[in-house]
Amino acid sequence: MVRYSLAFAWLVVLSSSVCAADPTYWQDVRPILRKHCVVCHSERRLSEIDISAGLALDKLDNILRGGKNGQVPVVVRGKPEESLLVTLLTTADKKRAMPLDADPLAAEDIATIRKWVAAGMPAGTPPQETETLATVPPRSLRKLNVVFSTRAALPRSVNRPGVLELTLPIGPLSPVAAVAFSPDGQLLATGIYGRVTIWDLAAGQPRKVLTNLLGAVHDLKFSPDGKLLAVAGGQPSARGDLRLFETGQWKCLATLGGHLDTVSSVAFHPDGTKLVSASFDKTVRLWDIQNPAQVKLLHTFKGHSDFVYAVAFGPDGSWYATASKDRTGRIVETASGRGRFTLSGSDQEVLAVAVNPTTGQVLAAGQDPLVSWYDAKTGERVRRAGGPGTATNEIAIDPQGQLVAVAGGDSTVRLLDPKTAAQLRALQAEAVVFAVAVDPAAQRIATGGADGLVKLWDATDARCLVTLWSNGHAWLALTPEGYFAGSNEVLSQGVWKTSGQALPDEKLLAPLRNAGMVGKAARGQKIPEPVWK
Repeated sequence: MVRYSLAFAWLVVLSSSVCAADPTYWQDVRPILRKHCVVCHSERRLSEIDISAGLALDKLDNILRGGKNGQVPVVVRGKPEESLLVTLLTTADKKRAMPLDADPLAAEDIATIRKWVAAGMPAGTPPQETETLATVPPRSLRKLNVVFSTRAALPRSVNRPGVLELTLPIGPLSPVAAVAFSPDGQLLATGIYGRVTIWDLAAGQPRKVLTNLLGAVHDLKFSPDGKLLAVAGGQPSARGDLRLFETGQWKCLATLGGHLDTVSSVAFHPDGTKLVSASFDKTVRLWDIQNPAQVKLLHTFKGHSDFVYAVAFGPDGSWYATASKDRTGRIVETASGRGRFTLSGSDQEVLAVAVNPTTGQVLAAGQDPLVSWYDAKTGERVRRAGGPGTATNEIAIDPQGQLVAVAGGDSTVRLLDPKTAAQLRALQAEAVVFAVAVDPAAQRIATGGADGLVKLWDATDARCLVTLWSNGHAWLALTPEGYFAGSNEVLSQGVWKTSGQALPDEKLLAPLRNAGMVGKAARGQKIPEPVWK
């Protein structure tokens, strides 16, 4: 009897240990889902079906409810093999396997999820901070004021010296990391975290806002015929995001998966049939995009030992050039994916690369403040000149190779002569410039910076034409002369001031509320100073 009692006691202990070892949602499953799944499958993305598939995995209640508003069961308690969540993590069908276009979960993570479902999906104990936060009423976030300056002065009759400023409670603003002109110069695409705004420059206002994106937007490029827009970005150390949108209805035609880290740069082949993408995963991928519905990966270049920051095609598309954190650039053959030359000579990270579409000369720069000019036929550096006072973040050249624009960490954009590297003029921005583009006629420069604003400049006299800001449906366009247009949501919150005091009469703004003048400025036309009545 004693021996039996001891055996029974040990059985109880072992059973308790097994039960205690069952994984729970809060302690074991939630961290896995947060790391690999919720970037796409979250409650806030349920309406973006092409990203979330109508499935949210960011809360236990969402998992229990199921996908597509509860119509599709995600898990079946006690039956992992009948649970969609487990099936999608283990299927050999690459078109269905999750995470989509990424490495599969580790075997131990899948085993944890399978065991959790088999155990009946125990919730476990929420972290203490979660319980505390749940009992505290949500606090409204205070918006920071952003000041937009003009040089417009009130008429003398108002007896208020100073220039007009518009203050809006819209900060802090997300940095603008990408800008791109359409081939006809009529559109400007700008990218911030999770959002791309397509500006109609003739009207001086947004035409479309794209939000079905993952994470930060690092680069934007229009195809040579203007029918496609490539958007590159993603989640750092998680997955890259590369999408092709058609520019008619702005529908997403394809998601090019495979990069395991942020996609930092993209470039279209001169004939528009291929796309090359660079990533923080240390690779460069070449894609066949002749049929966006069936994009094919042609090769993956793995010649860099660290992040690849930028990529650009040569004039005939037979090669492309790269820039990397490993302090080198490469010239890679398009047909074979073999490295042809190493662009060396820098002891700093190379952040930017561009190719003159007329001469084929390669320009590269980065933490080294000077731009290196390379002969693409030999890979030799022929010149080192023309950079900003600090790091170069991006280099842009117009389609005819008439003008080079170098965006700097010193809040300037330097315009260079592509033949001599001599500085022609400098644009004085008010914040670090992350992105720069030159319009097809080499007449306008677009910049995006750390201050969250997009600015258009006249390339011939370095004059600011218009400042643009957008955050979804809220937007503002303002010229230095004081003309403005914007969404009612924004303008209703704005406070116009001069000499630090609010405008005495809103009717004084009548000459400035002029979308037509804003559109002219955005097209590069000179506009008159306002006339006060």
